[in-house]
Order: sequence, then structure tokens, then C-alpha cells
Amino acid sequence: MVPEAKDDPKESKKDKADSSDSASKSLVGMIMGNSSAEDNSAVVVDTETLVAQTQDRLWRALKRRYQYDSSLKLGQEYLLSHVSSKIPLVIMYADLLGSTNMSMTLPVDKLVTIIRAFTQEMSSVIESHHGYVLKYVGDAVIAFFPASYNRLSACDRAVQCARSMITVVKNGINPILNQYDYPELGVKIGMDIGDNVIVQYGHDKSSPIDILGYCMNVAAKITSLTGPNRILIGQDVYDMLHPSVKSKFKEMKFGAEEWKYRDRVTDKIYRVYALVENK
Repeated sequence: MVPEAKDDPKESKKDKADSSDSASKSLVGMIMGNSSAEDNSAVVVDTETLVAQTQDRLWRALKRRYQYDSSLKLGQEYLLSHVSSKIPLVIMYADLLGSTNMSMTLPVDKLVTIIRAFTQEMSSVIESHHGYVLKYVGDAVIAFFPASYNRLSACDRAVQCARSMITVVKNGINPILNQYDYPELGVKIGMDIGDNVIVQYGHDKSSPIDILGYCMNVAAKITSLTGPNRILIGQDVYDMLHPSVKSKFKEMKFGAEEWKYRDRVTDKIYRVYALVENK
């Protein structure tokens, strides 16, 4: 039997906002990169607003007063103009943690609602940072950030986006799940930047479009090595970051069996860096 909520989350919204204030404010007002006509990168993303909106939508969804809806239209439309070409993109994987435990303890309808909430709230954060959702694979979200115009800005925005995603899970989604005694969620995020081939599986404009390339494989592997609520990035992303952001990362050391990817230019072992928030 599904437990009833202990409190109405709307009544305690101010308390939740206060509890998440310190984590959120560290992200608010962080302006990444240089402005441009293409990506409008100099945008202040209000993470407190993202958290509040997430709580409201999830609370209503669990009460059957709101239905999440997904669409890959924006990402597909962007890629359509680049079909059969190679373009630079930041590729991001965001994997949900905790779904296996929930699948054994929650009714199917509640589990589906929470999975939908995770994928859609992560998508909302991605779009707010001028990224695009490529596709959903199980309980993972794969996204991309165009980098043709300004690679530095794309990398900075992708990292800022990843930090916001973790904040939304920890301060937006989990407090609502706690109200229902549901297990908390976690997310692990990995990313890399590189040239990718855009492939359309068909001849008409409505045919699915996908991304192929070494960068996709590297980002997927990086994510598999990431811990709960952690962010790992490839060397090429790290090199593009602003010094103030770069200082928050430390190089990871993996065994030869764990990590075999090599730098595409130097042929040396490709370096991976982890965000350390308390640095």
C-alpha cells in the first residue's frame, strides 16, 4: 500500500527553499563564457526557481493532478540542419540512481511517475542552459550542447547545467519523495566534447536523427565510472573551462582495466576530472 504524504509540500515550501538556499545560491548568478548571437550564453540561471518548479510539478504529479509530457522535438530540429555532417558538441549523459530499489518497493504507477519526473525535470534544466535532449535510454538522459560557435561557452554551460541538475535532484525531487517515504534518487553525470557525425535513419524530415562519434563513447564510459551525485568530465572539456571553474576539478586515476581511452591528438591516456564542490 502506498503511504500517504506526511505533510502537504506546498505548506512547507518556504522551509524547503530555506534548506536548499546555500546549495542553490552557489550556482545562481554564475555567468559562463562570452555572449553570442548563436547561444546567448551570458545567461543567469536561477537554480532556486528550478528547484521550486520541480517540487510543485512532482507534488502535483504524485497527487495525479499533473502529467509529465516528453518531446525530443527541439533537439531533432536542431540536428536536422546538420544531417550528414560533422559538428562539435558537448555530449552529456545523466544516469538515474535508485530506480532498481524503487522497482522492487513501489507500485508500477508510482514508479513510472517518478521516472518520468526525473527525465523531464532533467530535460527542463538542460533546456534552461541552452542544451538539447537527444534521447532517453531507460532511466538515463542523453543531451548535447552545440559548440560550433564557442567551445568555451558550451563547456562552461554544460558544467553549470550538470551542477544544477544535481541540485534539482537533491533539493527539488528528494524532499518531495521524502514526504511519501519513497527512496531518494541520485544522479551521475559524465561529459566530453568532440566532433560528432549527425545521422538520420530515413529520407524524410520526420525520420529519427542520432549522433555518432568517439565523443559519445567516451562520455558514456566516463558516466559509468562516476559516483552518486558526482560529475566527471573529459580532458577536452576541462581545458575549455574558465580558471575559476577549472580549479574546482581534480584529476581522477583509474586502473588500466577501468580506463583505456586515449587522447585523439597525443595518443596518450585521456585524462578525466571530477568536480569537487568544496574546493
